[in-house]
Amino acid sequence: MKHKVLFYEELQDKIKCKLCPHNCIIGDNKFGICKVRTNSDNELFAVNYGEVTSIAIDPIEKKPLYHFKPSKNILSIGSFGCNMTCSFCQNYEISQNKPKTQYISIEELIKTIQTLENNVGIAFTYNEPFMWYEYMYDTAKKIKEYNKNIDVVIVTNGYINEEPLIKILPFVDAMNIDLKGYTNRYYNKICGAKLEPVLKTIKKCNEYCHVEITTLLVNDENDSLEETSQIAQFISDVNKDIPLHLSRYFPRYKMQNEATEIEKIIKAREEAKKYLNNVYIGNVQGVDNNTYCKKCGKLLIKRDGYITEVYIKNNKCSKCGEELNIII
Repeated sequence: MKHKVLFYEELQDKIKCKLCPHNCIIGDNKFGICKVRTNSDNELFAVNYGEVTSIAIDPIEKKPLYHFKPSKNILSIGSFGCNMTCSFCQNYEISQNKPKTQYISIEELIKTIQTLENNVGIAFTYNEPFMWYEYMYDTAKKIKEYNKNIDVVIVTNGYINEEPLIKILPFVDAMNIDLKGYTNRYYNKICGAKLEPVLKTIKKCNEYCHVEITTLLVNDENDSLEETSQIAQFISDVNKDIPLHLSRYFPRYKMQNEATEIEKIIKAREEAKKYLNNVYIGNVQGVDNNTYCKKCGKLLIKRDGYITEVYIKNNKCSKCGEELNIII
């Protein structure tokens, strides 16, 4: 469904999209880098409003969010389009192409959320949610008008301009933001983007909502201890209680590097823990991904895959009283 976009600037015979840092200048009947925002008769439209490619009920740990409503489920939903071109994309079928879709109204979504058991709300994920901005914004706003206790989650690459980000953040409860690396070389070569806007997004989101960070450690690209250290130090300067998820890369899409060595990821976690209170490993079986009190070491949350046992009732350790960056 076509829908007029919110952030743009009219030029003489083209339109400048102002949603993300690409700031695409789009000619008539052309699309921006995301492949979803198009100039039609000198008006800018998104062609994916309400168009759903993927919908499922997931454990919230799958987002991954480990410190936000642990052991709960969340309705996950996605469309198509992305403003990055990551060579290793796990969802390239919907991020880089236009697959079959189903239109779902906001009212239908809200009704669906109400019928689900053990479900805390909705997560915009799978493709890049900010390329679904107008639908996501309208949905989040209406959800909060209907019931403030329904949680809104965004799983994103963080490549968004400040004005649209600030507009939607009052309606967002939690975000997982990909920090794909810590060099412009990596962002340019692998992702078709730049580093600095993502860093700004992380800083701004930390002021508004719960934030967790994911970094995919790609073999021979961004898996050095030096780069992991830089990532961890940056996050620590923002908030050392932000959880960092270090995920193992496997060959996918256009990237055929060998899978990242597990030993490297374990060492990367030890390096990151020098600066951060909570560091987890993704895509590796048999590792300890439990959450412990940073002060007394008490087991707070036990995880076995996506099976989660929670041993706390609020955001304080029952043994020593330490405040925790965990939203129950």
